[in-house]
Amino acid sequence: MSSNVTAVSYGVHLSPSDVQQLHRALASAGLTVGHESGSGDGRFDVHTIECTAPEPLTEAGLAEVRRAVTDAGVAAGTGVGTAVVPAALRQAPRKLLIMDVDSTLIRQEVIELLAAYAGKREEVTAVTEAAMRGELDFAQSLHARVAVLAGLPADVVDSVRAEVQLSDGAEALVAAFKAAGHAVAVVSGGFNQILRPIAEGLGLDYWIANELEIVDGALTGRVLGDVVDRAAKEKYLREWAAAEGIPMEHTIAVGDGANDLDMLGAAGIGVAFNAKPAVRAAADAAVEMPYLDAVRHIAGV
Repeated sequence: MSSNVTAVSYGVHLSPSDVQQLHRALASAGLTVGHESGSGDGRFDVHTIECTAPEPLTEAGLAEVRRAVTDAGVAAGTGVGTAVVPAALRQAPRKLLIMDVDSTLIRQEVIELLAAYAGKREEVTAVTEAAMRGELDFAQSLHARVAVLAGLPADVVDSVRAEVQLSDGAEALVAAFKAAGHAVAVVSGGFNQILRPIAEGLGLDYWIANELEIVDGALTGRVLGDVVDRAAKEKYLREWAAAEGIPMEHTIAVGDGANDLDMLGAAGIGVAFNAKPAVRAAADAAVEMPYLDAVRHIAGV
């Protein structure tokens, strides 16, 4: 691995003391600080520092640098996030961005919106949160949650679709990656009936979710085929990267729940977006503000 990495610090209020703290953390990890730049768009600030290590960093070495930054308090509970990213990823001519959908690309959890029409929102929300924390098997929990939808008229799907809102910065993030010639994909434990128009509207290269079964104009309470679970998310990441001829080390994965962990771990860099604690702890970087387009600064797009 290259000896060069870039430290990207970002936050709604990124102060000079935050940057100084990052400097100290990088120095404590044995890195030499090079070129620096800062930017902001009125919503959040970004500061990037190009660094060089005395020897090429292995994966373990990169992990050590990330731990040093986190241990210094730069990314832990300060409202400021810091990502330490291999320069090779940021400079790659083509990259693949893959994202989760519910609570990542969009603000809501679609299954909860659907469950509200069955009068079961609170019950389903509790199961969803447990699944996202990794306390329940995702496929089993999805089948249980979808079962409460049995008998609902199919047109509730249209009503829910109208309620869905993209996360702040989602359109800007996708547009930036596409304009730079990169590939963008989403993979969801949600539902194709909701995702399809969103994916087409954003011009995504790849997308997949579960298919709600509809018979005689009503939801049956079942999904068709295999559930898109955490293993499937990693599988699609690898398949789509291979189809685009993009090395895995040049991929960026973004998600918020336990269902995303395999995908985040397999990507060149895994980003936790307003995620559950276990996901934040496992990810390479965490964004803890509502702006999804912070990911483009991490990826160098």
